[in-house]
Amino acid sequence: MRAITISRPGGPEVLTWAEVPDPEPGAGEVLVEVAASAVNRADLLQRQGFYEPPPGSSPYPGLECAGRIAAVGPNVAGWAVGDEVCALLTGGGYAQRVVVPTGQLLPRPAGLSAEQAAALPEVACTVWSNVFMLAQLRPGETLLVHGGASGIGTMAIQLAKAVGARVAVTAGSREKLARCAGLGADVLIDYREQDFVEALREATDGGGADVILDIMGARYLQRNVDALAVNGRLVIIGLQGGVKGEIDLNSLLRKRGAVVATNLRGRPLEEKAAIVAAVREHVWPLVESGVVRPVVHEVVPVEDAAEAHRLVERSGHVGKVVLRVG
Repeated sequence: MRAITISRPGGPEVLTWAEVPDPEPGAGEVLVEVAASAVNRADLLQRQGFYEPPPGSSPYPGLECAGRIAAVGPNVAGWAVGDEVCALLTGGGYAQRVVVPTGQLLPRPAGLSAEQAAALPEVACTVWSNVFMLAQLRPGETLLVHGGASGIGTMAIQLAKAVGARVAVTAGSREKLARCAGLGADVLIDYREQDFVEALREATDGGGADVILDIMGARYLQRNVDALAVNGRLVIIGLQGGVKGEIDLNSLLRKRGAVVATNLRGRPLEEKAAIVAAVREHVWPLVESGVVRPVVHEVVPVEDAAEAHRLVERSGHVGKVVLRVG
């Protein structure tokens, strides 16, 4: 088969569409013929040499895909050759074929193209596991999403609104904020022109956010604590603003707040399977009914993955950049 390989750590130019060995499914796994994948920030970090794949996983980038089951390994139940699926991956999505544990498979939602379906698994699993399973966002609470126009942000807006929460977002342009508003965001904060802590306090009559989903890490750490409501929960899922920060523990204590940092890629198989099962139960009906929809900014041929990475690095996109493979 062919896959996007990383010849050495570096810029997008190190991505090469090359011939590689065919993978074979083991026990409890299926082989998926990939029709589409999607670009995530983790792929950029892997390309740069900062985010090695977990031991035993595919060395090729790509944390999600959509396609068709081409073969099944031993001890597989509930899935068959020919099933249209999408999947959460530990790696390998930028390829013609990829092996997937059955616990990370999802049926392709009715009415969606492969390109649309490929934009869903990583963001749906990330948002559901962090905002709902971990932080337990409830109806009537306020969620603050940093990077509201990102793939994760556009999914978080829609899911939070679907359960009856109020959503505040930060983004870096009026155009991006307008797109967030179109998805249901209630409070729109331009982080280039506004202090998000003050803007949120004003919008909530001083209350703050019950849950904050943060991709920035160190740079926003204390300000996120300042923006929390009493009993608020800050969930850090990205480190775009650095890895080392300092907080005033007294301010966190007075708010009885919680700070949690998580990732998805390195979790054990059973934890991923539980998350995927929860997404299938709670998110997939919303997708199939049209309440929640994937937001695809652009579809790029997988051979042009370097250009797709440049597109994401420029941060002008809204939603996901998708790679067409099949």
